[in-house]
Amino acid sequence: MSVRIMIAEDEEIMRITVADHLRSEGWQVDEVSGGNEALALLQKQSYDIIVSDIRMPGMDGEKLLAAVKQQSPATEVIMMTAHGSTDHAVACLKQGAADYILKPFDLDDLSCRIQRIVRIQEIKARCVSLESNGGQRQPLLGSSTPMQQMLNLISQVSQTDSTVLIQGESGTGKELVAAAIHYESSRANKPYVRVNCAAIPAGLLESELFGHEKGAFTGADQASPGKFELADQGTILLDEIGDMPIELQVKLLRVLQEQEIERVGGKQPRRINVRVLCASAKNLAGLVKEGRFREDLYYRLQVIPIMVPPLRERKEDIPELSSYFLHKFGRERGLDFTLTGEAAAALDSYDYPGNVRELRNLLERITVLAPAPRIQLWDLPLELRGLSADRHEEVEINLAAAVASAEKRCILKALQTSGGNKTGAAEILGISRKNLWEKMKQYNL
Repeated sequence: MSVRIMIAEDEEIMRITVADHLRSEGWQVDEVSGGNEALALLQKQSYDIIVSDIRMPGMDGEKLLAAVKQQSPATEVIMMTAHGSTDHAVACLKQGAADYILKPFDLDDLSCRIQRIVRIQEIKARCVSLESNGGQRQPLLGSSTPMQQMLNLISQVSQTDSTVLIQGESGTGKELVAAAIHYESSRANKPYVRVNCAAIPAGLLESELFGHEKGAFTGADQASPGKFELADQGTILLDEIGDMPIELQVKLLRVLQEQEIERVGGKQPRRINVRVLCASAKNLAGLVKEGRFREDLYYRLQVIPIMVPPLRERKEDIPELSSYFLHKFGRERGLDFTLTGEAAAALDSYDYPGNVRELRNLLERITVLAPAPRIQLWDLPLELRGLSADRHEEVEINLAAAVASAEKRCILKALQTSGGNKTGAAEILGISRKNLWEKMKQYNL
């Protein structure tokens, strides 16, 4: 993890000594001699930690702390103080400082304090990401050419901080693409926050994104940070960006250009360092022509476009996806689910208008309702079984094949009606159980 630290100390020898030691620990360190310089540098560059002396000419450490907490809330501040000014240090802790250290101090002690803060920041980032994503990150699966091309593009994009617009049909996995970009980037240990713009009422979306100050509106009993502040130093995914109200699109454009946000009811802008990813199942170019999406924002978002292919264009990935989902659901239920050849062929034949999400939901339903871990053709929904039957009828070129096909479908229907009970199926068909067993063996059922 790359940690960036600023040293604010007016005493040159002290400043150089501390900075050199922290650089030897592998951290990126910048130095300034006063509070005003520190704030000017903070306008240009984000910092994880600022180590500041309390007594400095011009803007002292206490005023610098207040300004940092206003300008960059995610930045932690360690105060350096002489023995005689511990009261000031305690006051700084009450104002939001992460720690203080008494001069003269052991440099290794300072390193330990910084490492502790860094670990806390990492834990906070993971908590924000888990809260936003609702659990474990899911993998992107597929060996098809379209998927491999997209995965290669993700690897390239991850190494930059450019804005990415992810487009594709509903259920293709746009959220997984965004997560892959974040977790392969240098921001992987920082927060990853998702916002579904279509799921939040238009009147609340501004507060949700940018936060609000106390008293900004009825019910705002206390100040609250928005998603952009929670994602500071990390990544934010604006899902279904096409549903964002056009009046908010203007504010988002400013955030992208200026890297600063303003809370609802606030008077001062707040600097942020957030990578923005956007996703949409809608045709944004079409929305621009209709006047429902700002053209300048569209081109600002589409710095790097990624199109997620629908499942019907990468059907060779269906076996791998099916195996993954069956293993997942089987592990949850303590079973080992497998597909017969006919069931697998039927899954491969379907076009999945709902894409990977539809395949996942379909397999979850099947694993719940199937009478046995080995999933048969008759365990699948009727529309998939019909496709399989039609596909086989195309190759039937003589009477014997047609009769066999019809007999096989009758057996499948009887088994489905009896819930997989062979004795019941034999009674429905009007044949003996032994005869049914022989025909099932003949047709590999």
